[in-house]
Amino acid sequence: MDHFTYKNGLLKAEDVSLADLADQVGTPFYCYSRATLERHFQVFDAALGGLDHTICYAVKANGNMAVIKTLAQQGAGADVVSGGELMRALEAGVPASKIVFSGVGKTREEMAQALDAGINQLNVESEPELVALSEVAESKGITARVAIRINPDVDAKTHAKITTGRAENKFGIDWDKAPEIYERARSLPGIDASGIATHIGSQLTDLEPYRKAYERLRDVALDLRAKGHDIRRLDLGGGLGIPYNDENAPPPADYGAMVKEIVGPLDCHITVEPGRLIAGNAGVLVTRVLYVKEGSTRRFVIVDAAMNDLLRPALYEAYHAIVPAVEPAPDAPTALVDVVGPICETGDTFAVQRHLPAVNAGELLVIRSAGAYGAVMASTYNGRPLVPEVLVSGGDHAVVRRRVEAEEFMAFDALPPWLAD
Repeated sequence: MDHFTYKNGLLKAEDVSLADLADQVGTPFYCYSRATLERHFQVFDAALGGLDHTICYAVKANGNMAVIKTLAQQGAGADVVSGGELMRALEAGVPASKIVFSGVGKTREEMAQALDAGINQLNVESEPELVALSEVAESKGITARVAIRINPDVDAKTHAKITTGRAENKFGIDWDKAPEIYERARSLPGIDASGIATHIGSQLTDLEPYRKAYERLRDVALDLRAKGHDIRRLDLGGGLGIPYNDENAPPPADYGAMVKEIVGPLDCHITVEPGRLIAGNAGVLVTRVLYVKEGSTRRFVIVDAAMNDLLRPALYEAYHAIVPAVEPAPDAPTALVDVVGPICETGDTFAVQRHLPAVNAGELLVIRSAGAYGAVMASTYNGRPLVPEVLVSGGDHAVVRRRVEAEEFMAFDALPPWLAD
C-alpha cells in the first residue's frame, strides 16, 4: 500500500494536498511519503524475520539524502555502486558496517575510499577486479571483506535492459567457475572471500527465477565449503517488483519464506538489496497540463514534465498510472489521450492511448509509482532544470532538493581563450 489517496476530493500525500504543494514549489516536482517508505521497509524486514539479515537499501533507486536518512533511521543499510553513493549513504547516517559496495567497474580510488570508510563488504565481479582490490588492500595493510558475485545464468523474466543474471550479461563470474576464483582469492593478500553474492535483475514479478538462482547459490556455497572455504555470508541482491499496472507482484512474505526454505539451513548472514520495492510506490511526479491538442488521429495532453524528469517510459516503455489531482466523479466520462512532454522527441511520452477523464490546461496530473528510478535518473536535456523533490511526513512537508535552474548549470561551462570576444 501507499499513502497517496483522495481525501475530500483532493489527492493527498499523507495529509498534504498535492495541489497545495504545486502552488508552493511549482511544477513539475517529485513528492515522497515518509510513511510509505517506512512501511515498505518494515514489511520487508518482517518477511525475513528469524534470519540473521541486513536490508541494504539500493541507493541507485532513489539517492535523495532525506530518503536514505528515513530508511537509515529504520535500521536499513545501503547498497552503493559508486563513490558518490557511498558518500551519500555515510552522510545520511548509514553505518559503514551496513554498507555493501556493488558494481562491475569500481576504480582503485573507489576501492580505497570504501576500505578507508570501513564498509561491511565489497562485491567483486571479476578476477581482474579481485586482483586490483587485493593490491589496494595490501597497500593499506587492510583485509577487504569480499563477496564474489556469481552469475547463475537464470532468466529473470523481466525487461532485457534490467536483466542481470544471464550468462551473456556483464555481471558476476560464471557460476561453474566459482571454485577456481575462490582458490585464487584464497591465495591473494588482503582478501577475505567469505561471502557469495548474486543479483539476477530488477522488477521481477515471479519468484521462480529467484528460486532457481538461490538454489544454484546454495549449491555453490555447499561445494565451496566442502573445498575448505569458510562461506559465512550470502548477498541475495534485490529486484523484487512492484505493481505499476496490473502486475501480480509477489508479496514480501512469500519471498521471505522462499529465502528461508532455500538458504536458511546454510546458517549464513543474509544481505538483501531492495530499492524499487521500498521507494517505487512511495513517490509521485506532479505535473501541470500546458495544452490539450486535438490531432488528426488522437488527442494530446501536453504537460510540463518531460522525459528528462522521468525517463522510464522512454527508456523501458514503462507503464505509470496517471491520475488527476482532483478526484473525478465516479461516472465522469473518459477519453483516449496521449500524455506527452515538451521535449523535441516523440519518445517524450508518458502514456499512449490512455483512458483519462477530461482535463484542461492548468490542471494537475499525478504520475504514480515514480519514487524509484525517477529523479535519480533525471538530466538537464534540452536545457531544462532539475525539478524539486518534496518529502511529506503526516501534515508536514519539506523541500529536500530545490529546483536547480538552467543558469546554474551554465556556470559549469567555460569558453576557451580563442572564443573570447
